[in-house]
Amino acid sequence: MSDETERRRPNILVTGTPGVGKTATAALVAERLGLQHINVGEIIKEHKCYDGHDEELDTHILDEDKLLDLMEAMIQKCAVDNVGIVADYHSCELFPERWFDLILVLRTNTDVLFDRLTERGYNDKKRSENLEAEIMQVVLDEARESYDVDIVQELPSNTKEEMEANVDRCRMWAEQWVKDNA
Repeated sequence: MSDETERRRPNILVTGTPGVGKTATAALVAERLGLQHINVGEIIKEHKCYDGHDEELDTHILDEDKLLDLMEAMIQKCAVDNVGIVADYHSCELFPERWFDLILVLRTNTDVLFDRLTERGYNDKKRSENLEAEIMQVVLDEARESYDVDIVQELPSNTKEEMEANVDRCRMWAEQWVKDNA
């Protein structure tokens, strides 16, 4: 993203293990804060940002360069239009640090996550790997290693009430960000 366009609205990344509620949370944040929701998984599918398929894990192999080029243009357009974004994706280390002002890492208890992944039809291996990633806090560690720790927030995401509280907390943070940066 060019440094020529100074943003006046915040950019937020909602991340976490598959099944923690990223997309639902990001959609609510976007709706309530007037931000553009970027569902990274949908962009990958829509624009075929993959280099093949991993049969064992039943997932596509990401073409990071293609994805980042597409997102760069989207984020730049939003900045020019004075619109902030809220993106959601299960990984965060691939995105440039300069893109985001807040990283929300959603965490879910493994019993809740097991049920959500089972409902999605994940095979045993894929479900097991995602549960292990949540237990080992892989995404949280990844976020803390990739971004300034001051912008990384770990939030529980087990219930609708927690989701609502997370959205409200995000709203208060965004309002303060605008006051401080606009």
